[in-house]
Amino acid sequence: MSSRNLDLDALYRRVIMDHYKKPRNRGILEDGSHTINMNNPTCGDRIQLTFKVEDGIIKEAMFEGEGCSISMSSASMMTQEIKGKKVEEALKLSEIFSEMMLGHDHDDSIDLGDIEALQGVSKFPARIKCATLAWKAMEKGLKEEEQK
Repeated sequence: MSSRNLDLDALYRRVIMDHYKKPRNRGILEDGSHTINMNNPTCGDRIQLTFKVEDGIIKEAMFEGEGCSISMSSASMMTQEIKGKKVEEALKLSEIFSEMMLGHDHDDSIDLGDIEALQGVSKFPARIKCATLAWKAMEKGLKEEEQK
């Protein structure tokens, strides 16, 4: 493995641990339009995602839960990235994230921000469900929103 790859892996680990130790948007959104509870029975991760959608735009997103560093940092990163986005944009981002988790080529024209740090999870199939838990909750909630 090249020195550049080792440096990138170390950077990604730092980003993941930063989101785990200092999660963004952790808490309960009292005036949210949707609350979704999901868990991963395989490893015990659980999340409660709350978000507020107005005029097709995600105005706010917060999460509560407990789980491994991958699960909680992914929730932190996801809530950061979807705030201010149109529902369609958030769903597209989730689709790109899913492709990345499966190790498939994905649309790299969209800046993933800190989320890119999770790309190494695709090498560990048992951890993919940890990384995707918050995203699945977001998809479920936004699809419910679209059906209204």
